[in-house]
Amino acid sequence: MTIIFIIGLILSFQVFANNLLGLPELNIPASNIQTDKKIALGKALFFDTHFSKDNSISCASCHHVDKAFTDGLAHAIGINGQIGPRNAPTLLNAAFFETFFLDGRENSLEQQALKPMLNPIEHGIESEQDILEVVLNNDLYKKQFQDVFAISEHEISVEHIAKAIASYERTLIAGNSPFDQYYFAGDRSQLSPSAARGILIFRRKGNCANCHEISWNNALFSDNRFYNIGVGTSLINSVIDSIVASKNIDSLELNTQQRSELGRFNVTKVLSDIGKFKTPTLRNIALTAPYMHDGSVKTLKQVIEYYDKGGDKNRFLDAAIYPLHLTDQEKADLLAFMETLTSTPSTLN
Repeated sequence: MTIIFIIGLILSFQVFANNLLGLPELNIPASNIQTDKKIALGKALFFDTHFSKDNSISCASCHHVDKAFTDGLAHAIGINGQIGPRNAPTLLNAAFFETFFLDGRENSLEQQALKPMLNPIEHGIESEQDILEVVLNNDLYKKQFQDVFAISEHEISVEHIAKAIASYERTLIAGNSPFDQYYFAGDRSQLSPSAARGILIFRRKGNCANCHEISWNNALFSDNRFYNIGVGTSLINSVIDSIVASKNIDSLELNTQQRSELGRFNVTKVLSDIGKFKTPTLRNIALTAPYMHDGSVKTLKQVIEYYDKGGDKNRFLDAAIYPLHLTDQEKADLLAFMETLTSTPSTLN
């Protein structure tokens, strides 16, 4: 049995290591070291609908395994069928992100983990104590938390819940795509001539890699920065002057969607951040339609067309957004390349 267990561990590590091809080194915070039991507990919490006001929504409700941990909807749906203002981003490779949520309002997976539960549209739980009660009313959870964190029942806290969920989310690693095999492992058989040409367009004429970065030994396809590319700003153009003139943004009569479209500005209160959203990773992009922070673009072909025309002009549009004048063949090659970024998360191997 011992030999079989050791062999299993070796094979599991090899699968995980192979899946890191094309990704940077994974840094685990010292305050939340990974263990198999903690990850398993976090996974159970992630899929548990009891962490919602009406027992209908779990983290997995908006982050489906078969859709690269998105939900295939333009806007995420929460309790009582409420529709949120934004598209659900992928959790794949979130372990490498520097900020979380589309506006970057949290700085770690631990800080991010419980926020959807407390959102009145998403999970609808009213307080952290109510989150904790779900665990304290479950004998199995109580035993697992005591075992995983080496604490007594009375020491269990929402911080432990957040750490467990974050530990599971750090296992959602997806590298080793056909692109990675081609680009980083040197296997030229992995890409078609069209997809190979698409890499050059992506890095040069398309200017895509300026934000969706490719380094010499890894590619997150995100620079972890924020940009206004014109999407959704038509909803706030009529109130921009009021926002600029206001000394108290909270006093303005904006609806939920308008406030959402302010993007990074909601976090920083810096005017130049109006309409800015985080650069999304492009890994597994073929599985995560619809696109953009508001889910307004249905297909990758339409995404390419949007960038080719230079986005939708607005007062705060980033200077890097300009018409590309791609030919039909170049658009096809760019699409073929992005379709090579699909890989299986390590947790599914």
